[in-house]
Order: sequence, then C-alpha cells, then structure tokens
Amino acid sequence: MTRRERAMSLFENGYNCTQSVVLAFSDLLELSEETLAQIVSAFGGGMGRLREVCGSMSGVFFVTGMLYGYHEPKDFEGKKELYAKVQELACRFEERNGSIICRELLGLDHRRDEPIPQERTPEYYRKRPCRELIGCAAEILDQFIMEQQN
Repeated sequence: MTRRERAMSLFENGYNCTQSVVLAFSDLLELSEETLAQIVSAFGGGMGRLREVCGSMSGVFFVTGMLYGYHEPKDFEGKKELYAKVQELACRFEERNGSIICRELLGLDHRRDEPIPQERTPEYYRKRPCRELIGCAAEILDQFIMEQQN
C-alpha cells in the first residue's frame, strides 16, 4: 500500500485529515501512532473546524518539521531551510488544488463551522473532496522525502 493509499484509508476509517497524513508516515517518526494521532488531533477541519489551513497540509508540515526541523532557537539556517521546505510543499499542493485553505478547498462561504464534527456517512464521503486532498498531500510529501534522499 502506498502512503497515498494508506492516508486515504485512514481517513475512511475515521481519522481526521491531519491524523491521516501523519499516520501514513508514522514509520519514519519516533513516536507511537497513538501519540502522533493525539498530538495532531486538534488540526483537523482546518484547525478544529475553523476552516483555515487544510488539515492534510498541517499533517505535511508536522511530518516535515519532525524530519527536517530545528530545535535550537538561534539556528537561523535551520529555520530558513525548514521554512523553504514548507513553502515548497505548500506551492506544490496549491498548484494541484488551487489553495491550502480548508474553506476554499471545500467551497464554503463562511469562516468557521460549529465545533461538532459531522457523522462519517457514505454521503459525507461523496460530497467532500477531503479523501482525495489527503491522498494528494501524502503523495506530494512522499515524493518530496524521496527527493531529499537523493
């Protein structure tokens, strides 16, 4: 199973968009899947259904930070390199999807939703592009990681 397929499957099993992307890369990270899922649980729905940055991209940025991030506050070069990676990944996603903003990707005309998550029904999955966006984000990140290794 590819990371794209795994991320999409995780979403279909009830994980939010951020969790789905992060867990698809859990084998590369030094935390348990349970811990990872909990850490990023608030980022789904564009940050707790605020419909801001797409949760799948929050997942991409989280994994990028875990793999390539810096930890020293005065590491200017490390910060610069990480931010360049984040911007590159965002550009790749935007080129394919038009935005990294949740509400724009969903075609919503309001800034935030009620904090109550929607029930995951067949209709939910049919009317939302989230599954494909999650797959796209995972695919972009997977390709990016391979490029970094070469």
